[in-house]
Amino acid sequence: MGAGVNASGLIIAVAMLSVLSGCAGLVKDPPPDTYALSSAPEVTGERSRSRQILINEPTALKALDSEQIVIRPTSSSLQYLANSQWSDRLPKIVQDKLVQAFENSGRVGGVGRPGDGLAIDFNILTAIRAFEIKADAGEQAVVEISAKILNDRNGVVVASQVFRASTPVTGSGNAAYVQSLDRAFEVVVRDMVSWTLSRI
Repeated sequence: MGAGVNASGLIIAVAMLSVLSGCAGLVKDPPPDTYALSSAPEVTGERSRSRQILINEPTALKALDSEQIVIRPTSSSLQYLANSQWSDRLPKIVQDKLVQAFENSGRVGGVGRPGDGLAIDFNILTAIRAFEIKADAGEQAVVEISAKILNDRNGVVVASQVFRASTPVTGSGNAAYVQSLDRAFEVVVRDMVSWTLSRI
């Protein structure tokens, strides 16, 4: 009789452990910290009020075409910043900030994205070459974006340029890495918008 009770108790105990382990499996890791780039800077330059421009989504290799924040321990390897992510795919964020910067400049007749229905004079084609923390260079934030100005009327590339900026990481923690990337990106945006306004 006693043996039967012990067996029943064992069965109940095993059942309870199964339920508890099942509950443990439902516990999720906390969501990663989500970061956005700051507002687009105010940019001054040549006035081209009669021109309307289209800002296409930048192209990027797969490593940069995501919500992940890139860290390069060496020139030939990359990792992603732990427990952190961008608020959207990086190319979408860059496109949005470029649109804002041109709008804030007040120097063009119109600026939009594909599908906005503008009568376009120039296409701004960009590619993100680097948007990362270089850990092997004393922790530097590096942003590099190439740009082409395409005349939408005849398909001729009016001008092309590569814009690059690097800023040291100050402070510690993930937020410090993102802030340094934000500062480098702001320099690139200022230079790119001023350059574009001088050529359209």
